[in-house]
Amino acid sequence: MLTGKQKRHLRSLAHHLTPIFQVGKGGTNDHLIRHIEEAIEVRELIKISVLTNCDDDPREIGAELAEKSGAELAQVIGKTIVLYKESKDHKQIELPRK
Repeated sequence: MLTGKQKRHLRSLAHHLTPIFQVGKGGTNDHLIRHIEEAIEVRELIKISVLTNCDDDPREIGAELAEKSGAELAQVIGKTIVLYKESKDHKQIELPRK
């Protein structure tokens, strides 16, 4: 579980990132989650955008993606989701102490 200070740090790092995945009107599926797991292992921090044709709530999508991929939900702002998961092999981000 991330603390407020750690989430703030991750949000500042994610500000300059561009979304690498999009969730459309089909919603989430196992294929998308597998790709997110692979990408987050290499990058640690990713942005996902929810398209306007998607009827689901971005907060619910973010919580579902975080749970199924084993990541932490760092932020949902508008239709943008930020996920973080510490990498085993490609560790780059150093979180502030709790």
